[in-house]
Amino acid sequence: MANQSSKNDVQLQSQHQIKNERQGRLYRMLWRWHFYAGLVCIPFILLLSLTGTIYLFKPQGEAAIDAKYQNLTLNHAPRSASAIANAAIAAVPGSTLRFYQMPTSESQAIRVMVAKRKVETLVYVRPDNLEVVKIVPKNGRFMAIAHDIHGELLMGKTGSLFVEAAACWAIVMVVTGLYLWWPRNASGLGGLIYPRKGKLFMRDLHAVTGVWVSFFALFLLLTGLPWTEVWGDSFKAVRRITHTSAVKQDWTLSRAEEARILADETGGANHMQTNPNYLAGLDDIVASARKERLAYPVEVAPPNNRNKHWVVRSQSQNRMQRVNIEYDSQTGLELNRERFEDRHIIDKITGIGISVHEGQLFGWFNQFLGVLTAVGLCTLSVSAFIMWRRRAPDGALGAPPAIPDQKIGAGIAILIIAFAIFLPVLGVMLVIIAAIETLILRHLPPARKWLGLTA
Repeated sequence: MANQSSKNDVQLQSQHQIKNERQGRLYRMLWRWHFYAGLVCIPFILLLSLTGTIYLFKPQGEAAIDAKYQNLTLNHAPRSASAIANAAIAAVPGSTLRFYQMPTSESQAIRVMVAKRKVETLVYVRPDNLEVVKIVPKNGRFMAIAHDIHGELLMGKTGSLFVEAAACWAIVMVVTGLYLWWPRNASGLGGLIYPRKGKLFMRDLHAVTGVWVSFFALFLLLTGLPWTEVWGDSFKAVRRITHTSAVKQDWTLSRAEEARILADETGGANHMQTNPNYLAGLDDIVASARKERLAYPVEVAPPNNRNKHWVVRSQSQNRMQRVNIEYDSQTGLELNRERFEDRHIIDKITGIGISVHEGQLFGWFNQFLGVLTAVGLCTLSVSAFIMWRRRAPDGALGAPPAIPDQKIGAGIAILIIAFAIFLPVLGVMLVIIAAIETLILRHLPPARKWLGLTA
């Protein structure tokens, strides 16, 4: 019996040792993933956190920029909507009307968007004497520039791919960071929910901040995917295949897509070009829109090549408040009304996610959470950089020690495949990295050593 008991103890000890070895290998592997993911995405995180924070306050920012056009001293009663729209069109010769924005007060300069040769321009018109007080390209507005940096780095499709790649690696960074933080042999809450003092402060600051902001960071990263080039386009394709796509998606993937839509709607014959008197119908539609009291901003768009009817739409950043109303171009009667609750469940979920992402779903607290998350992500990035430079040896990148045989378990392999499928850009990058390591780096021992690929 004693011998049997001793054998059992040895087996248990051996099993425990194997389990600890597997856990150690997994920890080291994910630590390396966390490190390399951080190197890829930290510069982007800092930039996107800054521009994202600016865009969170789009309503307040645009109100401040346009303050001098909000309360004008009018010399007489406002002119008709059609007269104001004609003044805006005349200010950009050869342009056509894109939409007339409903004012919030009679003393406000009216915003009218016009288009000419695939370029949209916002024109501000005094409602009393039709004086044009400001002209600015749609993409030249401050918040539009912040939006373009945030989504495309001002580089179009190429920039969008960079941002999408950074977002994918940031998701990997957050998920692996949570695993590394997960308490195993903790004694107390220090280092788990608050940083300890002394030598461990920077490490704890990084880990604890990551825990507090991880949920919000993942939420922002995931809700930003519908805007991206590859993931967003794939999402649209899946919806088409499954017959769950909207007639018109509530968001665009890029400036290039917006340009295509503009070209489709204004290319060739246009109602405003073929019938100058057609604009007179704007007055009746504006009168109808005024009665609806829709959430600001409200746009009145004329018939175009894609839609032969007048459209009144709320463009509120809180997408739960959005309403689209179509009016017959001949009679002015309402033809169709689409509210948020009328949309497909996928559009509802995505719309709510986008509204939270932009900080506009539940007022100032939504913006506060956005700022808090951005500050947390910047803290993670700066603390990671400091720890990296402190630990990095001379003549090496400073990656965590490599695993001798580089083997991964079935569970990790399945997880990597799942990530690669859900995040196509990440999957492509993993293939490229594997190819570079196999075909090039394996023949360059110094480079492998510097990158930390050698055990």
